[in-house]
Order: sequence, then C-alpha cells, then structure tokens
Amino acid sequence: MTDPKNSGSCCSTDGSCHSGAAAGTQDGAVTTVYQVSGMTCGHCEGAVSREISALDGVTAVTAVAGTGEVTVTSAAPLDEEAVRAAVDEAGYELAGTA
Repeated sequence: MTDPKNSGSCCSTDGSCHSGAAAGTQDGAVTTVYQVSGMTCGHCEGAVSREISALDGVTAVTAVAGTGEVTVTSAAPLDEEAVRAAVDEAGYELAGTA
C-alpha cells in the first residue's frame, strides 16, 4: 500500500518491504531467511527491514508479515545475535532461521 503522505515508504504495492539497497545479488553474497514473530502489516515489515538494513554488510532485506519470513542478503554471514538485537529493537521477536 502506498501512502501519498509518506513517499519514503519502503513497502511495495504487493505488500513486501525492501531496504534502499539494490535488489540484485552480488558475487559471494549470502542470503539467509529468518522467522520473525509478531509482524502483522506493512508497518511491521518496514520497521524490521529498517533495523536489519542498518547492520554492517546487509545489502537487501525483504520482510513478509503474512509468513513472518525476513530474507536478508549480506556480503558475509551475519551474526545471529546482531540480527536478533535488530529485530528486538524494531519490537519483534526473532524465532530463528526459517
């Protein structure tokens, strides 16, 4: 959903959220799918995406509230505790990898 008052929204028309990073994968990139509990809407997806996107090495994040899955692409494997802290900062709970 696009809110004309919030042109900086990360959410696309299909309800998925993306970081501001390029969507293409790079050589050597690592993609990890995490399970996050508590996400119910586009706002939730955006909050989780923003916090995880701020982690060093993260190049793309896609959060889907309907499944609770957050797909993270990074230059190298991420420390799960750092991801857990970012998800916690957003107000949600990391259940682990999907």
